[in-house]
Amino acid sequence: MSAKSQHNNILLAIIGFAAVVVIVAVIGFYALDREPEVIQGQVEVTEYRVSSKIPGRILELRVKEGDFVNVGDTLAILDAPEVRAKMTQAESAQNAAAALELKAQNGARKEQIQGAYQLLQQAKAGREIAEKSYQRVQRLFDEGVVSAQKRDEAFAQYKAYQAQEKAAQSQYEMAVNGARREDKMAAAAQVGRARGAVAEVNSYLGETVQTAQMAGEVSTVYPKVGELVGTGSPIMTISIMDDIWGTFNVREDQLNGMKVGTEFTAFVPAFNKDLKMRVYYMKDQGSFAVWKATKANGQYDLKTFEVKARPTEKLEGLRPGMSLIYKE
Repeated sequence: MSAKSQHNNILLAIIGFAAVVVIVAVIGFYALDREPEVIQGQVEVTEYRVSSKIPGRILELRVKEGDFVNVGDTLAILDAPEVRAKMTQAESAQNAAAALELKAQNGARKEQIQGAYQLLQQAKAGREIAEKSYQRVQRLFDEGVVSAQKRDEAFAQYKAYQAQEKAAQSQYEMAVNGARREDKMAAAAQVGRARGAVAEVNSYLGETVQTAQMAGEVSTVYPKVGELVGTGSPIMTISIMDDIWGTFNVREDQLNGMKVGTEFTAFVPAFNKDLKMRVYYMKDQGSFAVWKATKANGQYDLKTFEVKARPTEKLEGLRPGMSLIYKE
């Protein structure tokens, strides 16, 4: 056999072997099942935070973490002596306004003029208290203890009492000069204003007792008894266990036609059970969650979508934070 024939035989053997390898690879690719891609999510629940419109000190916590509460259950009690003081002032202002109205209706007498004078002194005292309260809150604000809103409320209260003092001055002068029809109308308006102030302070007093707005489980309690909480500061978090869902982050090439209303089965490792779920929300997570193409030729960027799905049947014991496994 010549060297050329031997070389051709070797070349044919190599080509044949390569062809066999390629054929086996193609058959294996299509014959063997591909491992499904796994997408992991977790269980979430709706939560709401309990907070107060007024600052105060935690006097009592009626619940602890893990307790289940119903609508109207008392959760926490705050101590707010400033609000009680404002109530005293507001009630005094209401009584003063009512007395002024009575004086305007009945006509001024010597005793009534004297009473108007006393009411003026009372209004001055209220203004002085409000001014001192504002100055005290201003100092606390400068020290970073209270919020700007608290400072503004104190300033508004001071301005209100300042205006009330001026109104009392006018009422006193009216008593001296005799009441007219317009004066009687003004006195009645003062009474309405004072009643509104009392109602406002009453609403603030109601904020010292925090109650559950919806039934749920106490998941987190933030302050301890005796601690000071500011306006709007969270006191505790309530988890609404009846409103539960799962959230998944899915690359768009893994959606495979998934849309709102699609049902799928997720595996719950905590119970070693499958759970049927229905998609109710889908939204892309923006440019910060884009899978960038590594090559410019034939590839493109892929976005990640947040997919939320609710269980179609109740699984007893399912809790927020538990893992959910979805296989394409």
